[in-house]
Amino acid sequence: MSVPPTPLATALEGGPLVLDGGLSNQLEAQGCDLSDELWSARLLADDPGQIEAAHAAYVRAGARVLITSSYQATYEGFAHRGVAREDATALLGRSVELARGAAGGAADPAAPVWVAASVGPYGAMLADGSEYRGRYGLSVAELERFHRPRIEALVAAGPDVLALETVPDADEAAAMLRAVEGCGVPVWLSYSIAGEATRAGQPLRDAFAVAAGNEQVIAVGVNCCEPGDADRAVEIAAEATGKPVVVYPNSGEEWDAAARSWRGRSTFDPARVKGWRDAGARLIGGCCRVGPDRIAELAGVVRNH
Repeated sequence: MSVPPTPLATALEGGPLVLDGGLSNQLEAQGCDLSDELWSARLLADDPGQIEAAHAAYVRAGARVLITSSYQATYEGFAHRGVAREDATALLGRSVELARGAAGGAADPAAPVWVAASVGPYGAMLADGSEYRGRYGLSVAELERFHRPRIEALVAAGPDVLALETVPDADEAAAMLRAVEGCGVPVWLSYSIAGEATRAGQPLRDAFAVAAGNEQVIAVGVNCCEPGDADRAVEIAAEATGKPVVVYPNSGEEWDAAARSWRGRSTFDPARVKGWRDAGARLIGGCCRVGPDRIAELAGVVRNH
């Protein structure tokens, strides 16, 4: 399980890198049942081979950065399932190890694959859609205390970067950035948005500003949003921070929580890559419902440009 010889931040100076797509949809395509509060994190204990296989599918599609299965993995969530704290620590570390194992299977040694340890928002642990609303009624200090232990566990497993992702609220972003201080691993910060605001309603320019002067943050951007909303968000992120931009929207379909099904049609179009790249995007991929086929198309566009 080799570690890329070049830091991710340095690699971004050479041009865009392709992220993977949605992990859950690929696991479902492999026949996994994710109808559980822990979502894909349940498989860290029950069937870790499926997670590594899903990562490997994205490596074959051309992804150069793999995001771990730890988005919904928290000490609180594992405890609710009766998992002891030391075992939860091991499972968090396993999420990094599985991605690293898949990365080590990349066919081209000249095209290394980096591992991003996913740190999802507090709302993901609640498993009630709160990550698409924010405003949990917790202070920045309380959110920092929630995030810090699992960040420490993920860092101990040796990822190349921490992905602070699907963050709905600038206050939570501030808490997460405080929680990663001094951990020795670079981070990217990625908001979930609606239009030109966070899900909690803060203007994106203000939300991105919390990371503007933070050298630990190597990229800022958006994920799990409408592909159309990502266009302007990439521009705002670059203007507000001067940092490389990370962008990985979902398929554009809408989740009907009552019916527990997706509605509408996919609007994810790899042709958008040129506009994102020109606006400052350097980490480009997909989120929910964007599978290896679309990532392969995206990778082809990136190579051609």
